[in-house]
Amino acid sequence: MNQYIGLDGHKESCTFVVLDEKGRITRQAVIETNTQALIKFMKTIPGKRHLCVEEGTQSQWFYEIFSSHVHDLAVVEGRKNRGSKDDAKDARGLAERFRKGDLGPRIYKVPESLTTLKDLVKSYETINKDLTRVKNRLKHQYRCRGFAYSETECPYCKRSALTRSNCRKPGFHQNLVLLHKQQQELEPLKAEAQKAMVAEAARHSITRILKTAPGFGPVRSAELLSIVIDPYRFRTSRQLWKYCGLAIVMRSSGDWVQKPNGQWIRAQVAQTRGLNQNFNRPAKAIFKGAALSVITTSKKEIYLRADYHRLLENGTKPNLARLTIARKIAAIVLAMWKNKELYDPEKYSMINK
Repeated sequence: MNQYIGLDGHKESCTFVVLDEKGRITRQAVIETNTQALIKFMKTIPGKRHLCVEEGTQSQWFYEIFSSHVHDLAVVEGRKNRGSKDDAKDARGLAERFRKGDLGPRIYKVPESLTTLKDLVKSYETINKDLTRVKNRLKHQYRCRGFAYSETECPYCKRSALTRSNCRKPGFHQNLVLLHKQQQELEPLKAEAQKAMVAEAARHSITRILKTAPGFGPVRSAELLSIVIDPYRFRTSRQLWKYCGLAIVMRSSGDWVQKPNGQWIRAQVAQTRGLNQNFNRPAKAIFKGAALSVITTSKKEIYLRADYHRLLENGTKPNLARLTIARKIAAIVLAMWKNKELYDPEKYSMINK
């Protein structure tokens, strides 16, 4: 017998609603947010358990503790419910969605074998973002005073030393001192986090293949592995492009006009072209960064660089040419990953032409 379970989780408590195949509530309970208590309750539900959880702060944790105790576990995007709202109604709504097959796109969660890498990648990206913010704040401080960012010391000091106490702008001086100290503290932390992330990624054999992709290295390989996880999620490169925000979509409005006889026909209206808005931002940054590396620094990727310059010569704007190279790299990486083979420029030079 199939049991459809909806879970609405919070910091202190989790609300469960269990429906049978006819949509009747067979059980309803509020359980403490505790691993042992949650698993104990789940084991008391007979039959095949189909659990539906809303994507949120605790969804990865729920996935880890319940995966081995349910027949099927779905993590889905939340939906706004009309009318009054409470935890029991939210849980029942999730169970109903599973029972009716109205889950929508499922959210892919990291398996246990990659949880360590996922956490290390998150740590590295957090520190890297903080370091970037500090550098941008330093740049802003110099710029708002009319100085170049190349200045590494307080320009108002009589001597070139940040420790000078008789600065003509003591507030500005102190701000620079603190920002420079923050930058100096974060840089070794970033190096330490990167070292741990790359070492953990090296334990997975696929990173040896991904590192050979155009514009890729140990860092981008580790980040992409923690994001994509399984290349067979994407049947073709088009699905990967959409996931990474590289899919081109056409938008129009006011498509229909009425003829004098009252018949409605589709009008010839101008359509705007852009990229899809719902995507994984870190994945997009990886492929855009790889494309920029190939175009600006890599001397080995003669085919992709030739494609880029050919696009420019044909009148393509530079940003669209970079997008094309990023899409090519994404297609190459997906093919390499599925075939488990190292990058061969001669073999992949004709991809997506």
